[in-house]
Amino acid sequence: MLGFKLLSELLGEKVGKKNLQAALRRYQQEKPKPDGLSQPVGVNFATIAPDKLEFPSGSVPLHSPFYVERAPIEAQCWAEVSKPGSLIRIRAPQRTGKTSLMQRIVAYAKQTGFNTVTLNLQQADRRVFESLDRFLRWFCANISQQLQLLPQLDEYWDEDIGSKMSCTLYMQRYILKSVDMALVLALDEVNRLFEYPDLASDFLPLLRTWYEDASEYEVWQKLRLIVVHATEVYIPLNLNQSPFNVGLPIKLPEFTLAQVQALALSHGLEWAASEAGVQKLQALVDLIGGHPYLVRLALYHLGRQEVTLDQLLQEAATTSGIYADHLRQQLSHLQDHPELAIALRQVFTETTAHLEPITTYKLESLGLITLHGEQIKPSCKLYRKYFQEVLGFEF
Repeated sequence: MLGFKLLSELLGEKVGKKNLQAALRRYQQEKPKPDGLSQPVGVNFATIAPDKLEFPSGSVPLHSPFYVERAPIEAQCWAEVSKPGSLIRIRAPQRTGKTSLMQRIVAYAKQTGFNTVTLNLQQADRRVFESLDRFLRWFCANISQQLQLLPQLDEYWDEDIGSKMSCTLYMQRYILKSVDMALVLALDEVNRLFEYPDLASDFLPLLRTWYEDASEYEVWQKLRLIVVHATEVYIPLNLNQSPFNVGLPIKLPEFTLAQVQALALSHGLEWAASEAGVQKLQALVDLIGGHPYLVRLALYHLGRQEVTLDQLLQEAATTSGIYADHLRQQLSHLQDHPELAIALRQVFTETTAHLEPITTYKLESLGLITLHGEQIKPSCKLYRKYFQEVLGFEF
């Protein structure tokens, strides 16, 4: 049967109706644990009571039973962050798990004994981005605070040598010299810099310089960088200065049908183990793809028995469906930026749409489109159905 075949491939042993629960327990008990983490990271197949299910909002908590591993990505990241002077680049649209993965790399680093700092650029005030000097001082001050070091910016900042060199000396002679173990510096929402091309063109090459300095200077080997962003990079950067063509690239894939099935079982949906159940899940995946947030939202409502799958599919693109709030948010973005609505219509109606780079960046960041080489395609049928109705798109 197809349902048990998918589970057998995921669990690594032959699974049938009689041994399903035992196989799931064995998988959870025998699953390899990354060094330094107290619990395995992956789907927990133990059934959760409906009233204990997590509503999907923001990143997935570290020891949540609803985090889905996308092997071998996690293991690659554990290994890479352990290397002196390493750099990990994580790219994925909004609400697809990039911050959840970043948090697990940081947690692994902490358990290993490394120092860790996480900076989310969405949390910075707008005025921080008004100049390179102001941004780099914000950057250094926050690193100092998180490491519980007294900020000493004025001792290292010198306008005669410039902000970039002042920041580099601050990192090299103060921050890295003050820590005994490696420092893992995680930069989340780096795509916010893309809205400030001049600032990005100065700061991003600085990261590349620090990465390359690790091959020559021992002090820079302490620094391990994690750069997280939502889209392709649509700002002009010299190939020899960009941090986006070095280090370990991670592009998060959507959930596979087998992963959706496993996640459904963890939400108490026992019917998902059968061949008929897999066919039902396939209908869901056909509508929303393997988008992690959309999948989890569906399984949350199904697990709480608030809606049937048939009802969910029928109402998905309507104002009464479970995706209504999410779809309204997407609609609001398009209404605030009519040029994005025009571009999205072009993607829906033309087989070879050509968009301006900044427009592509914004639509991809919202998760409304996906890039396949040179081709731009709608990310899922749900958006096509919804915007056809509310914006009057004709196909």
